[in-house]
Amino acid sequence: MIIFGHRFIQSKSFYHVFDIDSISNTPSASTIFLSFSEDNLDIINHARENDVEFALGTKNITQIIYASSLDATFIIVDKELAKTAQNIANEYLFDAKILVKIQEESEIEEMALLGVDGVIFVNAIIKTNS
Repeated sequence: MIIFGHRFIQSKSFYHVFDIDSISNTPSASTIFLSFSEDNLDIINHARENDVEFALGTKNITQIIYASSLDATFIIVDKELAKTAQNIANEYLFDAKILVKIQEESEIEEMALLGVDGVIFVNAIIKTNS
């Protein structure tokens, strides 16, 4: 299991961007984060074209499928979608890893028992400025 943002485990941060210009305010070789939205397709395409690793926050099964098709490195889901998202990722052999947003350490065990690829504490996502 991959764990991002836990105080015991050194891990990279994700940088929440709101436009293409804000990508330049992130450290080189960082992973950007954005919510899946048709409004963000320009940022997603820019990241793909420039080999910028990105994570997409998704809210439903359709968005999970889109995120994989758009070559997201990580697909971030809420706990309620964890098992379904992981089953879909396993069935269709996604390259992307499924990460579940969590807030408490106690949630790690629950997600491990569901077999998800990893978890991300909300503090691992840093907001950037344009």
